[in-house]
Amino acid sequence: MEQHIKDILDLSGKMKPEDLALIDKAFIFAEKAHLGQKRMSGEPYFVHPFETAKILASFGMDTQTIAAGLLHDVLEDTATTEEEIQKNFGDDILFLIKGVTKLGTLKYRGHERHVESLRKFFIAMANDLRVVIIKFADRLHNLRTLQYVREDKRARIAIESIEIYAPLANRLGMGKLKGELEDAAFPYAYPKEYAQVEEIIKEKKELYEKNLKEVSEKLKKELEKNKIKFIEIDYRIKHKYSLYQKLLKYDMDIDKIYDIVALRIVVNTVEDCYRVLGLIHSIWNPLPGRIKDFIAIPKPNGYRSIHTTVFTGLGGVAEIQIRTKEMHTEAAYGIAAHFAYKEQGVKKTKDDKDKFKWIEELKELNYSPGDPKSFIDHLKMDFFNNRIFIFTPKGDVVDLPEDSSPIDFAYSIHTDIGNHISGAKINSKMSHIFTKLKNGDIVEIITKKDSRPSSKWLEYVKTSVAKKHIKSYLEKNSLLSKLMSFGRS
Repeated sequence: MEQHIKDILDLSGKMKPEDLALIDKAFIFAEKAHLGQKRMSGEPYFVHPFETAKILASFGMDTQTIAAGLLHDVLEDTATTEEEIQKNFGDDILFLIKGVTKLGTLKYRGHERHVESLRKFFIAMANDLRVVIIKFADRLHNLRTLQYVREDKRARIAIESIEIYAPLANRLGMGKLKGELEDAAFPYAYPKEYAQVEEIIKEKKELYEKNLKEVSEKLKKELEKNKIKFIEIDYRIKHKYSLYQKLLKYDMDIDKIYDIVALRIVVNTVEDCYRVLGLIHSIWNPLPGRIKDFIAIPKPNGYRSIHTTVFTGLGGVAEIQIRTKEMHTEAAYGIAAHFAYKEQGVKKTKDDKDKFKWIEELKELNYSPGDPKSFIDHLKMDFFNNRIFIFTPKGDVVDLPEDSSPIDFAYSIHTDIGNHISGAKINSKMSHIFTKLKNGDIVEIITKKDSRPSSKWLEYVKTSVAKKHIKSYLEKNSLLSKLMSFGRS
């Protein structure tokens, strides 16, 4: 047992004596509760909650969350009562375990039940994100042992992980988790496509790694020469599922993808990030249009970094990412990193509620028990789709799904603005309200009192918010017309 506790401690870092005591107590309690239970693999069941707790520790989660990870299955799978949990571990841990237990119903039991479970998932997110992070850790370990699950069930779990869990992790800024979920699920969700990607990269992998190693060594020398301190330089090849998504866009031609390999430089300060960018461009020529400054303008999920793609010579191309240590942690662990900072007493410069206000919006997402497909469609479009940044003339940023129109933009600001939009200036040029917006567009909405929504608008809007308000207006207008007609007769 001491070694097991040490495994958790090694992943989470320093703990106060009282924190260590809590982990120790939760470990003993859960191990005893699950005694005699086996997993499909034949190993003791307790291996699963223990591995879940280790994953949570690697995220940098607080002690209560790690303890809840150890205990997350005791209410559902053992004779343990809520009273026992409350007496031994308090209200907060009981709340987390009950939240995870409720989410245990997120299984394939018919489409409608599945969608209703998803809705509960998002309500849980809005109440306490830690519940969902425990569920992520639980799901990741289950995926790692998916080979022991029945084949038909295996495929369904894998597809669900790719379509729901991974995008959600991405929206929470948990990039490392997203990649791990997708790569663990990919072989079971789409085995033929997985084999195809494996075959495509097999030939190129060695060449890519050789190129990156050379670039890395050269950059290290130049940084030392210019007395720019760096914390680490690392390189990686793109996650397989992410690569597959890119290959689909480029007719499965790997030579058309420029960010298949990436070099990552972690430095001490934001100023150093820009110094390194200048140095890189003095060594290698950048590809036009491939410089992305996510420090100046972070992604909607909070991701910050500078990306540049350069010609490395002899036909080689590499993406280089530059970020600080804090940015690096946040890029990997997203919202989980915020809990870690909170534990360490570090004040964040941005309000977390503001950053993740879309979580509250998830609770308000329209759901009709008779139309579960509509809920899933809205979910994928509004929250899991590729996102674009659109600016107001004042410089405020609006986060919208890809291919949104000025109508979507108008409704995201205010219902009345959406209902009365008559035109739009995109980058100071008059444009049609059905124009597809592009990342970085500056949009000014033109309104007129006599302008009204029409059913045609529904063909061009992407957000469920816009669709909801347009349909509501059309229904009210139709009812009013009928009433007026009835009055005249």
